[in-house]
Amino acid sequence: MAVDYVVIVVYLAGMLAMGWWGMRRAKSKSEFLVAGRRLGPAMYSGTMAAIVLGGASTIGGVGLGYQYGLSGAWMVVTIGLGLLALSVFFSARIARLKVYTVSEMLDLRYGGRAGVISGVVMWAYTLMLAVTSTIAYATIFDVLFDVNRTLAIILGGSIVVAYSTLGGMWSITLTDMVQFVVKTIGVLLLLLPIAVVKAGGFSEMKAQLPTSYFDPLGVGGETIFTYVLIYTFGMLIGQDIWQRVFTAGSDRTAKWGGTIAGTYCLVYAVAGAVIGTAAKVLYPKLGSPDDAFATIVKDELPMGVRGLVLAAALAAVMSTSSGALIACATVANNDIWSRLRGVIRKDGEPDEVHDEVKGNRAFILAMGVAVILIAIALNDVVEALTVAYNLLVGGLLVPILGGLLWKRGTAQGALAAVAVGGLAVVGLMAAYGILANEPVYYGLLASLAVYVAVSLATRPTDEATLTAWRERLAGRAPEPRSEPAVRAHQ
Repeated sequence: MAVDYVVIVVYLAGMLAMGWWGMRRAKSKSEFLVAGRRLGPAMYSGTMAAIVLGGASTIGGVGLGYQYGLSGAWMVVTIGLGLLALSVFFSARIARLKVYTVSEMLDLRYGGRAGVISGVVMWAYTLMLAVTSTIAYATIFDVLFDVNRTLAIILGGSIVVAYSTLGGMWSITLTDMVQFVVKTIGVLLLLLPIAVVKAGGFSEMKAQLPTSYFDPLGVGGETIFTYVLIYTFGMLIGQDIWQRVFTAGSDRTAKWGGTIAGTYCLVYAVAGAVIGTAAKVLYPKLGSPDDAFATIVKDELPMGVRGLVLAAALAAVMSTSSGALIACATVANNDIWSRLRGVIRKDGEPDEVHDEVKGNRAFILAMGVAVILIAIALNDVVEALTVAYNLLVGGLLVPILGGLLWKRGTAQGALAAVAVGGLAVVGLMAAYGILANEPVYYGLLASLAVYVAVSLATRPTDEATLTAWRERLAGRAPEPRSEPAVRAHQ
């Protein structure tokens, strides 16, 4: 494994070097949080694909292929479909808003009264997403270095926290581009063909496995529908995804770059399912489907190649983890903390831009430490991720899409939808179980019903707010100054 160790160490050192380089670029709030809003198509596509295809899509996608065959691709397929829908229908308008968080969008649309509650829900989602991504380090480092779970989480988490804290979105963007290339080479160009060849080709795979493994709907219609509700809709409204949309240099980049990334996700989904199916032929009696990825990499790949593919898995986890971390810190600082403490310093002078960068950097560090500690204490990744997505979709999908699509939606309707949808999801998870499908089904329906009913029963959003909203959506309004500067000029 010596050659593999060298490959991994060089990769990890490169991630830290990218963080140091990104620190030199991130001199303003815009540069630190959204890479100056000037990414081109190639970099935007690569980084967007990197963040949505994390450990769950790589290790979990192969595991689903091992368990269900080709239909195990559906989870990652629904992620790709969500990214395609976001890119084609919404991304250009979202990019033109020139905001930093989803809650700021809700404030603009509804008149400044929906941000704090939605911020808390979004913070909880991004926190748990970062935690579940960080837990995945344990699997990879166990294969690599045979270290215990806690040390693996601390090692992997610390590297992500380090480069994210140093350079913010610039560091994350640069590392994600490297991670995208490593994932493409490691998973698509190396592991996929090697796994198929080792399993004897598709003809041998069909001969060895039940026909259900080659049924496109073998995973079950209800499961696919649930994936659509959770992952496709989750792609439309997650802060971690929107924050990448904000980095686009133009409407065209946001739309077509995201479309390319979504298409890449569909290819990646099929590849993961095929690798898992091949693993089922090679290792029919593994203890857990999620062991399929590590087992086939460890036993079937030659040295050097094995290190590169494990680096690809590590890249998948790191890209999602860093994206969720900066999203969590951005929401915590901009949507929650700044509203609680006020934005004017005690001496009456406005905060400097440099202070904004330092403040966001401090929040990334603080949230990163919290994520590592929670990841060490938490064992059930699936339950944590399910809670996060159920809260996100049940509480925020309706007011966000309603604000984008329905003029009659009001602030009162949005607040009621967040509260009722979120509480319904929590209550139903307690009643049916965290992994049940009913909480997100009924929670989403309750949120929609309340949003429509309360919006129709209350006064329409005032025309001045809607006019300002339309100007921002059309891209005719300038990027807002930082909140302290606005207050200072009043």
